[in-house]
Amino acid sequence: MFTRANYQTAANVILSRTAYQPTVGLILGSGLGGLADAIEVADTIPTTEIPRWPRSTVEGHAGRLVIGRLEGQTVLALQGRVHYYEGYTMQEVTFPVRVMQTLGIKTLFVTNAAGGLNKDYHAGDLMLISDHINLPGLIGHNPLGGPNDNELGSRFPDMTTAYDVAFRQKAHEAAAQAGFTLREGVYVCVSGPSFETPAEIRMLRTLGADAVGMSTAPEVVVARHAGMRVMGVSVVTNIVVDTPGVQQTGLHEEVLATGAQVAPRLIALLRSVLSTLGTA
Repeated sequence: MFTRANYQTAANVILSRTAYQPTVGLILGSGLGGLADAIEVADTIPTTEIPRWPRSTVEGHAGRLVIGRLEGQTVLALQGRVHYYEGYTMQEVTFPVRVMQTLGIKTLFVTNAAGGLNKDYHAGDLMLISDHINLPGLIGHNPLGGPNDNELGSRFPDMTTAYDVAFRQKAHEAAAQAGFTLREGVYVCVSGPSFETPAEIRMLRTLGADAVGMSTAPEVVVARHAGMRVMGVSVVTNIVVDTPGVQQTGLHEEVLATGAQVAPRLIALLRSVLSTLGTA
């Protein structure tokens, strides 16, 4: 368990390394770290230099903070998250979101690489997250478990509007203007690190999920507990297999490669929504 003093110590180190005061947070998923290259006049801080910050052990997660200007907003981008399957607690997984809260960040954009469950989806699609199913959280691995600090948020936060409706509308408008299809659907979070069996895929589809991944939902739970507005986007990097006996290989490599290919569209989408923050 962490205390507000732990979050404040980390925030103080960040503020000592930059003159910026970020108001928007970005969490960049597998293969999407290149989005940070779009940030202008940036300060870069390795997360290994921030006290208590968890270290990523997964390829495609660089472990850096990139702070600067993007579309008139001061942003802090986390280039590489950590995951529950790496052996961290849910409190450690969501530590970066708490530090963002301590820094005064009020808006959070989360991105991830995900497998496509919806049979209408294709590899390379962008899916705007309308809602999520937090399977680890539902079986007791919720980042809000344990004592609640009322100064950080309510004991029982509402999750009915976890993904901001106005942001989603702006994202659809931006995609239409740019001329590409933006899917919208439900993201289901599983713990990983093994990919799902065909039977599990069929179960997740039956639950109503459109894409599956191993992150995001815990971060969004904490962000909403903190009162942040949230927009989430999944990059559909592969279409999952639901037929026994059909083998897939090189899935993580495929995730990274597809993420790099789709990054320009995702950058354009985030830029457009960022530019409307004064009116969203």
